[in-house]
Amino acid sequence: MAKKTRLQSPPGMHDILPEDQSYFQKVYRTAESLVSFYGFEKIDTPIMEFLELYEKGTGLTTDIVEKQMFSLKTKGGDILALRPEFTPGVMRAFLQHGMTNLPQPVKLYSIGPVFRYESPQAGRFRQFHQVNLEVFGEKSPAIDSQVIQAFYNLLAELKLKNLVVEINSIGASCCRPYFKKILISYLRSRFNSLCLDCKRRARENPLRVLDCKEEKCQPIKAQAPQIIDHLCEECHNHFKEVLEFLDELGLPYRLNPYLVRGLDYYTKTVFEIFVENPAPEGSLPVALVGGGRYDNLGKVIGGRDISACGGAAGIERIIEEMKNSGLRISGEVKKNVFLAQVGNLAKKKSLKLFEEFRQAKIPLAESLSKDSLKVQLARADRLQVRYALILGQKEALEKTIILRDMKDGTQETVKLEKAVREVKKRLKK
Repeated sequence: MAKKTRLQSPPGMHDILPEDQSYFQKVYRTAESLVSFYGFEKIDTPIMEFLELYEKGTGLTTDIVEKQMFSLKTKGGDILALRPEFTPGVMRAFLQHGMTNLPQPVKLYSIGPVFRYESPQAGRFRQFHQVNLEVFGEKSPAIDSQVIQAFYNLLAELKLKNLVVEINSIGASCCRPYFKKILISYLRSRFNSLCLDCKRRARENPLRVLDCKEEKCQPIKAQAPQIIDHLCEECHNHFKEVLEFLDELGLPYRLNPYLVRGLDYYTKTVFEIFVENPAPEGSLPVALVGGGRYDNLGKVIGGRDISACGGAAGIERIIEEMKNSGLRISGEVKKNVFLAQVGNLAKKKSLKLFEEFRQAKIPLAESLSKDSLKVQLARADRLQVRYALILGQKEALEKTIILRDMKDGTQETVKLEKAVREVKKRLKK
């Protein structure tokens, strides 16, 4: 007889349990408050888009499109994909809804789940959540710096320490083709020493070799030519100004000449933000934020040149760092009043009274499923409430209630209709 399998969540997709909800809500609230100050407005795009959007925008030779897409064919024949990232979809919405006619720049943010099919491991999930920022219609390096500043301040507001920005410029169409030729020439003589993925990348998208995390490729990366040495004057000046802005802001950064990010649409500035703590032996530090400038994406997916810059923060990674740093967040609202009831009539009256406290915005603990007064008051002690309201059969008939001070044990009987007012008055003392 076949053994019954127990249904569980799919690999790499996790339940967000009540004890973790407080962390997620803390990140959401902090992000929404902070980005609103910077002038970002919220946009929600569909979880599913046409697969072609990512093939064109993210890039056919990227790991995301080649290996990590969740795609499906609808009954009508459309080929769709669960979004692996926000940026192409937000750019598509920007173009589709005529936001080019709005005063520029247009600043948009999104928060929600994204999906990538990759091997589940520490810091990597198949369904995870991101805070995403995009700025459209402005080519100034000040925007690059402000996007980095917003993400850095988000992490700082969440009490993360030892933050550092890694930053590079990967140039643009004016200078990158020349650098690619230099890089291809360098890789050609070392082709047999590359990992299997990088052998393919060297032929299809050589810049991606610089993004490889395989140990085998690290010595080759370390000696590879640096794109920052081959920037055209425009890209060089843009990057220089970005760094000057970061210096003015006092943000800690270091140049990483091999940072290219794994997406085809990036131009000029690319960056990642890390917590600079010692990584466990054998593991690489995980970026909490990544992004950059992508001035070519609008033309690729919509036929229009749109200056743009943005980035995304991984919420699960941020929460893991918060926990590792010893930051504890309780989602439970402190309740100073407990409602105890004994008997059916008292229980019925309690339901109405509970609603009156809710409307008065006074948090109220209760155990309506329990009948024993002793059990209920024991729970009130564990919750360390200041006051207990006791409604028995006698009180229910007389339309009164007992108000007990749990600190000194004194109690008095008050009219049921005045219970909320009396509790509110005492809580203010």
